[in-house]
Amino acid sequence: MPTSDSASPRLDLRQGTQRVFAHLLASNAVVAVINYTVWFAVTFWVFLETRSVFATGAIAGVFVVATAATGIWFGSLVDNHDKRLVMQGSALASGAIYAGCLALYLLTPDGAFADVGSWQLWVFIVLLMTGVIAGNPRTIALPTLVTLLVPEDRRDRANGLVGTVTGASMLVTSVISGVLVAAGGMLYVLLLALLVLAISVVHLARVDVPQTRVVAAVQAAPDDGGTADAAPARDLPVADVGGVDLRGTWRLVRDVPGLVALIAFSCFNNFIGGAFMALMDAYGLSLVSVQVWGLLWGGLSAVMIVGGLLVARLGLGSRPVRLLLLVNAAAWTVTMLFPLLASVVTLTVAMAVFMALMPFAEAAEQTVLQRVVPYERQGRVFGFAQSVEQSAAPVTAFLVGPLTQFVVVPFMTDGTGADAIGSWFGTGQARAIALVFVVTGLLGLLATLVALLSPQYRALSASYDRTWQTGTADQVHVDEVPADAAVGEAPHR
Repeated sequence: MPTSDSASPRLDLRQGTQRVFAHLLASNAVVAVINYTVWFAVTFWVFLETRSVFATGAIAGVFVVATAATGIWFGSLVDNHDKRLVMQGSALASGAIYAGCLALYLLTPDGAFADVGSWQLWVFIVLLMTGVIAGNPRTIALPTLVTLLVPEDRRDRANGLVGTVTGASMLVTSVISGVLVAAGGMLYVLLLALLVLAISVVHLARVDVPQTRVVAAVQAAPDDGGTADAAPARDLPVADVGGVDLRGTWRLVRDVPGLVALIAFSCFNNFIGGAFMALMDAYGLSLVSVQVWGLLWGGLSAVMIVGGLLVARLGLGSRPVRLLLLVNAAAWTVTMLFPLLASVVTLTVAMAVFMALMPFAEAAEQTVLQRVVPYERQGRVFGFAQSVEQSAAPVTAFLVGPLTQFVVVPFMTDGTGADAIGSWFGTGQARAIALVFVVTGLLGLLATLVALLSPQYRALSASYDRTWQTGTADQVHVDEVPADAAVGEAPHR
């Protein structure tokens, strides 16, 4: 096991399998941007057409619920099929659906989309969101491809690049979608989506993903404290399990000490994080204009890119489970403290810290799963984690709005809360939202501290260390490929 972060090798995306990973990462980045552009664009366009907040809320609900419902199935597709073909099939499915949406858009009579009760509008919305959801197998496949293509001592850095791509997607998506909707409604959005997806399919056809063999690698602990080399390994057959295999996936998750607790912890974080999803825009717009708020979030997305690049540069060290919890503790602390003052400055600083830390947390979770879960099951476990974790936030988002409006706002306007703390905390709707943020941040911090002291944390850390030292989880080894094997006429094995 490495003794210091400085001894950890850096990524080299110019040659071999790491070059292949770079091509797949770029492909995922472009397709993610176009799919999320469709999502943002249809939200903007529907509001402009109907002026219905209900309709735009329904779009967000469809996305989150569908993501949670399909994660396990998509993970099974990733595990049971060639991952490059899954990525291509995902793009083709999205493209086919968008083509149908384009036909519907062109054939629908003028004015039909302006009626929130129009069947054409809701068929159009559901089809578009189905196309966006069809891109999710790519997000599940990508961390498994990190396991496949990146040497183990560099996977944390590769996971940091994945976080950078996520931040970049957030940064440009809202801008692109706003410009396209303003210029031509959904027409230009769909035409661009079809063009980008077609290019993606052609590009992936030229990327040679090496064949793999799943082996049991055993690393002997070296006397000099350096990184041990893997001992000769024997080939193991890839598990031939068809279908969703929810029971087998759950058994695998349960059998890794502490893994259920890790997923449950992330689920709880998303559950209480739903409060920020539901109330942050209302709070921010109580402090600044809508133009400033939009520019502010663009800048914060750039901070997330910086965080991902820092992970790629520095790595995560030898204890990613501990780092994951410490990062969460810091993030919840700043989100608990910033609402104490009604200031856009404290809000901006806190959100910048939060956005910079999130790539570390996400990369740490991915790195742990890549280490403790056998490769041939990683798609299902990543899909399972996505389904469980994504299912939590919308529950809170749907509950916290009415709770804040009908309970906390009166409490902080002319109720007991206003009498007790209003003299220094403030009163009214904005300060009621701030109180929800303080309580939410405190709950998150307490949950993180409990997790740090829990036996499940120690068990998961021990499981990670054990597989790092002994290779007890099945590891993936790829045949060495020359630097020019990433694209073009690469030999197929």
